Amino acid sequence: MDKITLWRPVGPKELALIEASGWREFPPRLPEQPIFYPVTTRDYAIKIARYWNVRASGAGFVTELEVDAGFLSQYPVETAGGRDHQEYWIPAGELPAFNAAIVGKIRVVDEFGAG
Repeated sequence: MDKITLWRPVGPKELALIEASGWREFPPRLPEQPIFYPVTTRDYAIKIARYWNVRASGAGFVTELEVDAGFLSQYPVETAGGRDHQEYWIPAGELPAFNAAIVGKIRVVDEFGAG
């Protein structure tokens, strides 16, 4: 199986829910969050975690995960504001299928503003 490595910036509440899942899945989106957007580079995830999540909740974390490339092939890579800002837009209702396509466990690779 081919895999694609993605990153997802999260705040402490989302991280706690990921941990509660055994590091296997992302929690359902909130009603005001119709899209789940894992990003294609660690640098982009760091920017979001450091500048968005820290401001919003006091801490930001970058998670890293591998996803079945066959599953991801149904979604185009979207560019959000610049060529270095690429992400997948997974509709909230399709998040369970995305979670099922995660290979292995979700890992925390960067932490900002915590402690």
